Amino acid sequence: MGQESQTTHLRILGDMDDKTKYPTVPGAIGVFDSGYGGLTILEQIRNTLPEYDYIYLGDNARTPYGTRSFDVVYRYTLECVTHLFSLGCHLVILACNTASAKALRSIQQRDLPRIAPNRRVLGVIRPTVEAVGKLTHTRHIGLLATTGTVQSESYPLEIQKLHEGIAITSEACPMWVPLIENNEHRSEGADYFVRKNLQHLLAADPLIDTIMLGCTHYPLLLEKIKQYIPQGVTVVPQGHIVAQSLADYLRRHPEMDVRCTRGGSCRYLTTESTEKFSSCASIFLQQEVQAEHIDL
Repeated sequence: MGQESQTTHLRILGDMDDKTKYPTVPGAIGVFDSGYGGLTILEQIRNTLPEYDYIYLGDNARTPYGTRSFDVVYRYTLECVTHLFSLGCHLVILACNTASAKALRSIQQRDLPRIAPNRRVLGVIRPTVEAVGKLTHTRHIGLLATTGTVQSESYPLEIQKLHEGIAITSEACPMWVPLIENNEHRSEGADYFVRKNLQHLLAADPLIDTIMLGCTHYPLLLEKIKQYIPQGVTVVPQGHIVAQSLADYLRRHPEMDVRCTRGGSCRYLTTESTEKFSSCASIFLQQEVQAEHIDL
């Protein structure tokens, strides 16, 4: 971290030292996103592990995170994670590529050892990269993501760590999230932007045979994406991968598994208005949900 980031880090920890007494009894699994896209991750997790309890927290009042600095994303993400801890969550999933790219490492390495050494925070980038390396035959991968995720270079860095020799080409798609959140992802306008971004990506590297969807909103555009890619190119959404990774994590960590309650319930929390959250959430879940407003 730079000097500004270190100062923010110390200030946040100082604020928490006096007031943080997290519940020690078992609790729900926390799922966090800056907005609504994480609902696609939550849906797949609940399909895979329906017996567990979940709390979804959307920081919708401060979204989007993608255009914000590393320091701000770190601060916002840490606030949301610690709020989920205060509600009894022992395990929190950052179902947000931007938060995973800009905040996860700092929280894992700097914050948890001091404020919550027995709690865990996991992201979506590493399990996606682990899976995608096994799918490519040409060893040329494409990434479709928000501008913030592309600029973070988190995916290329993880690819280099785990899969030496795989080439990755990234394409920022700034219009895709607004199209989805305004329920325009089925429109002809959406076709224009999907086609344009895919053409640009595949022109940059015609050897790409696997494309990662590096934003949790993008599965809602999956059918359109498939229309504009050549045969033999595999598109990889994150939801199923993250869900399987979480199931594997709980199998390998029984000490964490016993801290997660099983009642099949799900609470939805938002920093925005509950009416707006419920309306937008229905786009992602195809059902109405009742949300609770929180202040951070």
